[in-house]
Amino acid sequence: MAFNSLPIDALKKKIDEAVRFLSTSLSIANAHTVDFYTHDVWSTFISASPDEVLSAIASSDRAGAAEEMKNTTFGFCNTTKKLVDVSAILRAAKAHSLSGLGVCMELEELMHDLKLMTGDIVAGEMLDRCVVPDEFMNCKKAHEVRAMSEVVNGLAKFCKVKQVIDVGSGKGYLCSFLSVQFNLQVFGIDSSSINTHGAQERNRKLKKFSKAYKTRSTATRNQEAQPSNDEDNRTEKHSRITPDESCVSQDRVTNDVSSKKAIECSADPNDCFAGDGFFNMLSLDVVEDSSPRVHPSQLSEEEKERRKKENLERKTREGLRNGSEDRLFSPLTSYVTAETELKTLITELEDAVLVGLHTCGDLAPSTLRMFRAKQELRGVCSVGCCYHLLSEEFDPDRQECANGVCGFPMSQFLKEQACFCGRNARMSACLALERVSAGGGLPMESLFYRAVLHVILRDHYDSFKSEKRVGNVYSKATSFVDYVRRALKKLDLDDSKLLDDVIQNYHERYSHRMNEMVAFNMLKVTLAPCIEGLILLDRLCYLKEQENVSHSELVQLFDPLQSPRCYAIVGIK
Repeated sequence: MAFNSLPIDALKKKIDEAVRFLSTSLSIANAHTVDFYTHDVWSTFISASPDEVLSAIASSDRAGAAEEMKNTTFGFCNTTKKLVDVSAILRAAKAHSLSGLGVCMELEELMHDLKLMTGDIVAGEMLDRCVVPDEFMNCKKAHEVRAMSEVVNGLAKFCKVKQVIDVGSGKGYLCSFLSVQFNLQVFGIDSSSINTHGAQERNRKLKKFSKAYKTRSTATRNQEAQPSNDEDNRTEKHSRITPDESCVSQDRVTNDVSSKKAIECSADPNDCFAGDGFFNMLSLDVVEDSSPRVHPSQLSEEEKERRKKENLERKTREGLRNGSEDRLFSPLTSYVTAETELKTLITELEDAVLVGLHTCGDLAPSTLRMFRAKQELRGVCSVGCCYHLLSEEFDPDRQECANGVCGFPMSQFLKEQACFCGRNARMSACLALERVSAGGGLPMESLFYRAVLHVILRDHYDSFKSEKRVGNVYSKATSFVDYVRRALKKLDLDDSKLLDDVIQNYHERYSHRMNEMVAFNMLKVTLAPCIEGLILLDRLCYLKEQENVSHSELVQLFDPLQSPRCYAIVGIK
């Protein structure tokens, strides 16, 4: 095989480096912003002023190498365990990110190797890129689908398969494009009946539109040689359908510090389909928010039977037709794990490539376990997200893992070290360093409001450790006083015992310390790539430990400014 893969021994050394750094610095990432003032987080962990921290972060790209202070490790005092050398931790964080560790394969190199091995190109020949589907969907999703579909198609050719299984397929963007652009038979499996309901009608529309799309593609290629006349233009316009509703993407950072989601798993009303075309043909079911994943053990017997019957009836209606256009994309409703027998879901299953685009929480590691366990799965391309929803085997505060199998660590190498990150650290891993560095910023005022509210709850109420959540009260509040009153009502607490002046005094008491919170959260953002890196290196190590996996790589598929969860685990048997 032509691939130049990172040996597992070299990978383990890189993991050890990352673990050593995080064992020292993870205390910052695990500090909860809600407790910032009640636990005096700044003075507990930092022995520098907020201005020093912010200044060091602002100039970190221009800073050169420097000697580390005596009696410190990565900028932390060996005696007090507090951060004393800000520049040192910034240098260390950069060195222990995935790019700093030098563990990723370049996307162009991967595609070149795949095409070279399949004979699509000869050595030294330039690569052709697939059609960019910008007119089909919003820019973020178009960017993701283009990059991932190229890799998946390359894997399918290399593995000599024509079937793709998309786990957590959601609204079907990737599935549909793979089918139309590369003529692959794609089975999309999602636990949400909202996403998969009405699949027969969707397939009918996709089949109809694919012909028009291919006609337009041919016309575009011939445009310079033979410009379109007015009759052609009118025909093209008539073949397009204007959407009745715009989509919502999965791209929002919530204001509530206790519920920061990975950027791909939320909604942004400003990130909508651009133009008309291919994905405007999808039914309204495809653009609705997906319902939460429900484990099979939590389903009633009636619901299990209903889902099974629904899938069987759908297969009967669709039938096994000869034309590939009649089975562009087959969506199925099911919760899947490594133990799921795929042939019971897909009766026509052959050897296939397994994919997952922004599979949430434990679904990403489940995808890799499924790849290892199923002989018919010849390749895998998995991009995970929502690390805060990942279960950890060795986290002392963890909840029970589904079926006793946790999402982290996966590798035997890290299991032997009983490695864990902690939920707050995994929440920090969801932060987007590149976006913040580019001026994206953090919702600091909402975080500040929530932390000061916690002080009020401590001082005036007995339930400040309540399990109830404040939620997104900030977006509706007109002032700090209004925010507090709304939050107290949300928590079912009596707000009449506090005068407006009392509430406002809390704001004034802590407002001069808001820069502490800004600086502390910027340190969290700086550590985010290192925590994400450890999680992804564990997944890569897991694949390299498997005897039936011949090749595995970690590849940056996406531009992190457009799609912060940009890394894919790629494996081949």
